[in-house]
Amino acid sequence: MNELSYRALVWLTYRLAATFALGLPLVLLIWSSVRREASVVRLLSLYWKVASLMGISMLLLTDQRPLGYLTALLAPLLMLISVWFWVDLNEELEDLPPWRPLPLSVRLWRWALSGFALLSAAMNATALGCMQLGTTSECKAWLEAPRGVHSVVETVFDFVFGGQWTEGVAAFIGYVALVAYLAGLLQWLLVRLPRQGRVAGGF
Repeated sequence: MNELSYRALVWLTYRLAATFALGLPLVLLIWSSVRREASVVRLLSLYWKVASLMGISMLLLTDQRPLGYLTALLAPLLMLISVWFWVDLNEELEDLPPWRPLPLSVRLWRWALSGFALLSAAMNATALGCMQLGTTSECKAWLEAPRGVHSVVETVFDFVFGGQWTEGVAAFIGYVALVAYLAGLLQWLLVRLPRQGRVAGGF
């Protein structure tokens, strides 16, 4: 595969992420909140907690931190697990009338997200070598979108707060957020999962 084809696939991965991992779940969360569909709201709330790892990856990749490539691989896999894992939410979603627009949209989105997550994980797996060799053209392709987002945030941050949003600051916030994310994940794995299993409950 040549350099241009690989770069096009990387950008396709980012565009699919913007659609299926960000845009659609945000619309569904607002929609379900307005309609007061508790099971959908709970599912999407849990999804967004897990999906925050994708944002953390973007912050780390902004400053070309090697760990960002690993978290970018794990993020879609954890997102995929988060929308199918909960037994009680699956049962509640199954009980919703399938012909209604919101439940149907959620079902279609979960399958679309599953396809995206597998594709994204496969693509991100090809970038793991960048953790050691981050200067190749293939590695640089993964940095274009995070740095593009960084430029927008930098402009907004300077306009609103009059301060500097540097790549180093983005990476620092990414590391702090990753520590908090791992602490929450460990707390769930060691305390809540053994106690409640695959029941979301009030989580």
